[in-house]
Amino acid sequence: MTSPRDCVRILVPSGMLGSGFPPEIVTRGLELGADVIALDGGSTDSGPYYLGTGTAKTTAAAVARDLRLLLRAAATAGIPLIIGSCGTSGTDSGVDWVAGIARDVLASEGLRLRVATVYSEQRAADLKEHLDQGRIRPLPPSGDLDQATLDSCEHIVAMMGHEPIAEALAAGADVVLAGRATDTAVVAAFPLMAGMPAGPTWHASKIVECGAQCTTDPRSGGVFATIDATGFTIEPLDPAVSCTPTSVAAHMLYETVNPFSMREPAGTLMVGDATYRALDSRRVRVEHSRFEPAAQHTIKLEGSRITGYETMSFTAIRDPHILGQIDTWAALLRQVLVDRVTQTLALRTDEYAFDIRLYGHNAVLDAIDPDTRPPREVGVMLLVHAADQQTATAVAKIANPLMLHLPTPDMRHLPSLAFPTSPAETERGATYEFALNHAVDVDSPTGLFRIHLPEAPDAR
Repeated sequence: MTSPRDCVRILVPSGMLGSGFPPEIVTRGLELGADVIALDGGSTDSGPYYLGTGTAKTTAAAVARDLRLLLRAAATAGIPLIIGSCGTSGTDSGVDWVAGIARDVLASEGLRLRVATVYSEQRAADLKEHLDQGRIRPLPPSGDLDQATLDSCEHIVAMMGHEPIAEALAAGADVVLAGRATDTAVVAAFPLMAGMPAGPTWHASKIVECGAQCTTDPRSGGVFATIDATGFTIEPLDPAVSCTPTSVAAHMLYETVNPFSMREPAGTLMVGDATYRALDSRRVRVEHSRFEPAAQHTIKLEGSRITGYETMSFTAIRDPHILGQIDTWAALLRQVLVDRVTQTLALRTDEYAFDIRLYGHNAVLDAIDPDTRPPREVGVMLLVHAADQQTATAVAKIANPLMLHLPTPDMRHLPSLAFPTSPAETERGATYEFALNHAVDVDSPTGLFRIHLPEAPDAR
């Protein structure tokens, strides 16, 4: 990267490591002249459990399969491979987990690539200084942060921008496995290092972050972006799939507060003046994106903590009489369950909580569901939450006969409903919630992160 480049070509094989992609799209990306392979390794989409436990939602076999194809490709083409938010949530254990799989793949394939790991996990004690100095502020809808909340988190990660990744590449890494990072930073790091303009780089990075989601067939796999001095061009890696101006522009609606701007640690991407033009039936050209640097570099903090323990039970209703008044039945279930828990366990309602979700009726949209037709069948899910597993399970067991035989108020017999499992209660263990959604003002974009780059592998 010492000589100037006219453009940078980026191969994004999928939206997430471990989700799978056709091998031929990687081959095609190399044929198109890819300069770097980049993809995301995680997300908060699947909830706080993975951050709280420091575990991955993907299987090791799926990650190894994808890594084998990508490491081979990177070695064959002599180009970098960058993966961010390793292990789903980007904890240190997640980075080490992916790095261990990568080492096994490299050894089995006989590949000699220099692998850098970038760690983003934070200690509550280390963040206290920032908190005391007033450098941590809430992001909506969170409130002000206190030390007790920091201390309650099982794991805390800081979401890096492109700078720590670029530093690892500049130090000689062939492969960068990063902790929690913005989806866009993973893609933007290499082209920014190569001198590409920030506006097109960040915009292209946003569009390709989820792989083929910006195409006419989101299931097709990956995409290929070419960034140059005045904009970028994007095309699918599957020859049978297309990008259109609408499919590309629409991705700015995805996971953004404002479709015309998006905040990164270093500044804000502005696309209000961007133009989207079809070059042919498959490729789209985008120009006039801007990036406005921020006066203050900020890093988002994410933290997850245990809120208690949960037990789940599930039954199914096919009885048309009950289904004709399913809301009445559910209200009766709630009231009878509270009464019996009070009588049997002597628990106050503030010592436990439960939720009844009527799948097939209104479990997704609840009262705002526009479909008011009587359901044909309903699955009733009971989630009981308490400070300990024993209490949660005890409440669920009290609900057992109700979920099997509870009649509506006007029924003169006991119906028989359907438990799909035996036992009917499933202990889900600890439950988690996101406790941090805050930003910290930093003096250095790399100061919160630790970069480890081992010695270059023996080239013999």
